Amino acid sequence: MNDKLTTKDAALAASDDCGCAPTPAESRALWPHGPLSRRGALGLGLGALGVVALSAFGIGAGTNAAYAATYPSWDDVQAAMKNQAAKAAEVTRIEGLIAALTQKVADTQAAAEAAGAEFDAAQQAYFDAIATADALQAQADAQAVVADDATRKAAQLAAQLYRNGGDDTALELFFSGSSDNADELLSRLGTMDKVYQYNQTVHDNAVAERDSAQSLSDQAVVARDERDRLQQIAEQKMIAAQEAAVAAQVALDEQSANLATMQAQLAALKDKTATTVAGYKEGVRVAEEARRRREAEEAAANAGGNSGGGGTPGTGGWVRPHGGHRSAGYGPRPKPCAACSGWHYGVDLANGCGAAIYAAKSGTVDYAGPKGNYGNYIRIQHGGNIATGYAHIRNGGFTVRSGQWVEAGQVIAYAGNTGASVGCHLHFEVYIGGAYTNPINFLADRGISV
Repeated sequence: MNDKLTTKDAALAASDDCGCAPTPAESRALWPHGPLSRRGALGLGLGALGVVALSAFGIGAGTNAAYAATYPSWDDVQAAMKNQAAKAAEVTRIEGLIAALTQKVADTQAAAEAAGAEFDAAQQAYFDAIATADALQAQADAQAVVADDATRKAAQLAAQLYRNGGDDTALELFFSGSSDNADELLSRLGTMDKVYQYNQTVHDNAVAERDSAQSLSDQAVVARDERDRLQQIAEQKMIAAQEAAVAAQVALDEQSANLATMQAQLAALKDKTATTVAGYKEGVRVAEEARRRREAEEAAANAGGNSGGGGTPGTGGWVRPHGGHRSAGYGPRPKPCAACSGWHYGVDLANGCGAAIYAAKSGTVDYAGPKGNYGNYIRIQHGGNIATGYAHIRNGGFTVRSGQWVEAGQVIAYAGNTGASVGCHLHFEVYIGGAYTNPINFLADRGISV
């Protein structure tokens, strides 16, 4: 990210990427002297990359020609000024390109939001299935204890009868003593019947408890299969959502790289006094300064302090993901929205709007985009079947992208209030094997208090 390219290198890179590099004269007008960051150079080639990416992500059907067209150069603008017909045509062309860029950003962002919402719903269904499977297994385990106890009682009774002579016990009861009158005989018959009834009841209870335990165990197996199926669906939805988010970012980068320049070109073409060169260059200069300012702000944030404990190291390469205080814990809670879960799968840390969010451990970002109620969301895979999630990131608050390697303590985003949120904060989750776990205990085991 800190490597620098010369202006000449940037022009050559753009030429290699899309075959539409500006002429040397245009280069002198468009880029001020001095180094250009790789990130800035990347934006110059995104016009061609946008076509490939959007097509690969299934959003290519019906895309506007803006993504395949060569953007107007300053020479094109000057040539168009020579007569009114050419000028009007160039104005129409540029206005069409601007409208197409704006519409493409809106369309791809809407598609990303929809895909992110599907990902969120699929993951929530998976999380619900985890709870169902765990609850059934707990019931099955408890019922197994009851069944074992009933079986043990039946075995004890059988053993006692055996020691006393088995079925002869009943006969001895019947023939023992005197049977001088009918009342005494009936009484003994009743007692013998009760012995048999009790023996049968103990046996029947043992069988029933065993069958109940087996039924619950079978249900738990089915629930685990459903849980695993829903996990696969959630991962598929995540991949689709990430593709849509990347397509939206490509469109946004395309717009950022070209919109200000085309607006300056349009202003020059519509300037009837023809004092265009200075205005055109000034528009490009302002756009370049804005880009440099954004990069400087991001660099400062990455080098900034750990306000409120954010980034504070623990053990095993883990750090505190955000500063501030714990505003909500892990576990059951009132639903913050109709579509929200009644279980809080993470911990909320509040350190103010725009506060830095840090990677809790080094790893690879495998998702960075919208995610329904989570708002803007990042997931990082750390290896060892462990991942972390970061939600409610502010709009425009990502500093990393999917596929990027990040170091522990690196700024990956800034806190916001997106999704089902009632104030700026970080919602932080930890996953083991894709399933949620208590992040408070997880971090505490690694020397980090949240």
